[in-house]
Amino acid sequence: MQWTLVIPLKPLALAKSRLADTATDGLRPGLALAFAEDTVAAALASPAVRDVAVVTDDALAARTLAGLGARIVPDEPRAGLNAALTHGAAAVRAIRPGSALAALNADLPALRPPELARVLDAAAEFPRAFLPDSAAVGTTLLTAAPGRALDPAFGTDSRARHRASGAEELRLDAVDSVRQDVDTGEDLRAALLLGVGPRTAAATARLLIPGQ
Repeated sequence: MQWTLVIPLKPLALAKSRLADTATDGLRPGLALAFAEDTVAAALASPAVRDVAVVTDDALAARTLAGLGARIVPDEPRAGLNAALTHGAAAVRAIRPGSALAALNADLPALRPPELARVLDAAAEFPRAFLPDSAAVGTTLLTAAPGRALDPAFGTDSRARHRASGAEELRLDAVDSVRQDVDTGEDLRAALLLGVGPRTAAATARLLIPGQ
């Protein structure tokens, strides 16, 4: 099974506020874009991925990510993460009704294409499935088989909420790069230890990060 990934990205000026202890206001938009670039590039390189749709209203992010090969879907609902994902899923299936869909976080700068393929291959066994984040509280990926609604429940305690929605929790080893999203300075240090993509590496070179 090949998947269409739906990746939501809020306006860069509003992104990554929890990195305030690590990056200044002026640097955080560039970091958020670098995370998204490395995420999209790695996703498109995965053999399990057919294509990527990015849901965003940020003009710079749209141009940059389209240049990598992503399809851009304007965030017409402008009503938060789950509304953006539902809208993006509908836009994809309006063109290709039989698509297998996966919602993926935009802040996975250490993402490895083979690890993503392993997760998606495991998810193909279930109508809906999800992968918890490295903290085992949130979610980095949610899938829906052809004919099934994505029904996203991202946000606080999304692991519990996706489990309660009937999605199967994927319990896989050695897929750390798919679980390591970046919200805090500690998350960024963990991603750097895994090995981030080239854009994130360049963007973080200007930061003084304790432990690195």
